[in-house]
Parts: sequence; C-alpha cells; structure tokens
Amino acid sequence: MHIHTFSTDIQDPEARGRQLGEQWADEIAHTVRLYLDFFPQVGVSLQQARTLGERSLGALEAWSPDLAREVAAMASGAGLPLWQLACLNARTEVLATMPATEGECSTAVYAPKGMAAPRTIQTWDWHDSLVPHGLMLRLLGRGGLTVKLFTESGMLGKIGVNSAGLGLHFNILHHASDHADAGVPVHAIARRILEEATTVADAVALARSARVSASTVLTVFSREDASPRAASIELAPAGTAVVPPLADGWLTHTNHFLDPALSRGERTPDAGTTYARLAHVDAARAAMAEGDIRQRAAAMCGAAGERAPVCFTPDPAMPPTERWETLLTVGIDTDNCALEYGAGNPMALARRGQIRF
Repeated sequence: MHIHTFSTDIQDPEARGRQLGEQWADEIAHTVRLYLDFFPQVGVSLQQARTLGERSLGALEAWSPDLAREVAAMASGAGLPLWQLACLNARTEVLATMPATEGECSTAVYAPKGMAAPRTIQTWDWHDSLVPHGLMLRLLGRGGLTVKLFTESGMLGKIGVNSAGLGLHFNILHHASDHADAGVPVHAIARRILEEATTVADAVALARSARVSASTVLTVFSREDASPRAASIELAPAGTAVVPPLADGWLTHTNHFLDPALSRGERTPDAGTTYARLAHVDAARAAMAEGDIRQRAAAMCGAAGERAPVCFTPDPAMPPTERWETLLTVGIDTDNCALEYGAGNPMALARRGQIRF
C-alpha cells in the first residue's frame, strides 16, 4: 500500500469534497473499481451494492448533511457516478450483509489517570488486493478543529485525532443483528466524531445518535485527565454499548464484542483469530506501557516477531477474497495532534521507524 499525504484548509464540505475528488481522482477511481469487482466475488451483485450504497448515503444525509455533500462533491470532482462513491463509503455496510469473515485490526490503548498522554497502537488488517492507496489527510472542520486521519482513497474517515486531543481507533465487528436496511456508514461516524467531539462523552453521544446496519467498535480517548478518559464504543443495529478501560487504564480490542449483552449476538467465524489476537495483545500490555511507538510496536509482537497473531501476511495461493495483510501500524499522539505510522506490520515499523504526520 502506498500512503499519500494531503492537507486542506477548505472548511466548506462541498468545496473540500470537490478538491479531494479532483486531486485524487486516479486513486479514488482505482479503489472504486477494485471494490466493485470485489463485491460480486463475495456474493453481492452490483445492483445490490448500488442499492445499499444509495440507501446508506440517504441515511448519512439525514444524520450529517455536510458529510453527504462532501461525498457527492468528491464523486463529482473525481468524475465518478455518485452511487459508486456511496458504495465505497458504505463498503462495511455492503459486506455486513454477507457471512462474517476473518476480522481485522488489533488495538491497544493505555490511558491511566494523570497528565501523561495516552499511549496507543493499532494494526489495520484488510484484503491486500483492495488497497493500493491510502491517504493521510489533514483537514479543518467547520467547527475549527484540526483533524488528522488515515483513510482509504475516496472514503470519509477511519483512524485519527483532532486538535482537542481526542483520538480514535477503528475495528470491525460482526453481529447477528447486522442487516441490509442500510444505515449510516460507520466510517462516516468516525469522521464526524473527529470533526466535532472534544471529549469521550461527546464521542459517545454522537455515536449513539446514528442508526447503523453494520457493527463496529470505535475506541476513543482523550489527552485530558477526564472521566471517562477512554472507552470502546461498540456499535450494532441491536444497540450501542460503552466498554470502559480496566482500572489500570488499559483498553484493548480486536474483532469480537466485549459488552456482555451484545456479545450474545456475536457473529465471529469459528476459524477467526480475534480471540487469539486479543489474548496476545493483553499479554503484551506491560511491555507496551512505556517507550515510543517503535518500542510499543516491537512489544506488541513480542518474541514471536512477525509470526505473532497480530501480523497478517497474505498467502498468494489464496483467492483475493481470502487474503489478508497487515497494511498499516499506527499510534496516536493526542498531545500534538499527530499520527505516527508505518506501512506494514508492527515489526516492520519497529525495524524501519515511523513516519510522523
């Protein structure tokens, strides 16, 4: 995955969307083609995907008209039909209508009481064939907050931080209540939280206000020594739950529900690695509590190195729909509104060092 960077001070969502669409037209069009080819391979026809995308865009327009306008302007700027950008931004909602597959992403946040900034790290695992391009984007929200985020080309958001000191990590979940009555795209929920929330409580309130059709967990945390200072917001059509940190400040998550009520509807595949990854991350907590992002990345893998369960390496013998790769490792600096990242798994970051954005 090639990671591009871009900064914009345009606050009007329509003008910003057009700018992003024009600037990254080739990358957006490439990503759209890959997803539109991918959906039928996993049993979703293009007509089904289009219907889900358009309905999700309608749900977004009702929940956040500004973000819906940005998607429409991005499509126009990139010279693409609006339904295609709607499908891309609702790719989680489209795929949630299919049987659950292997999960993606392992997250660890250490946010104890006191003035020290949280220490965080996340892997982003996804199909290697779908993401030739990623984007580190700095933008200025209409409320005045600076936002820095990572996302796929053409998508509203994913992992990020804002100048109020609020950070957000992102993991996909699967629940029995996931359905095809398309809701607000979960990636748009992450983006709106980064643009508007200044506290964890703000983030929880925004997440609760969105009707979803696909499950996700947004782990949010603040540089402020507040209560709560961190939380994993588990979203499912069946409801929203807030998972607090342990007493020592640790909050870890992979791709299964931790809330007791929502976990009863868990839809993780039997062959999934989510439980093994969470056990591995939990065992590494003490080693990840200190040091910079390179030290935390090495500690996350531990003695197993790249053979650790948090590192996915694609098997070229497998079809694209079943290949997974750890495409990104990222930590969030809430004190300085920065992302520290490296393409690839945590051991790659530990060896080569991080890029700061």
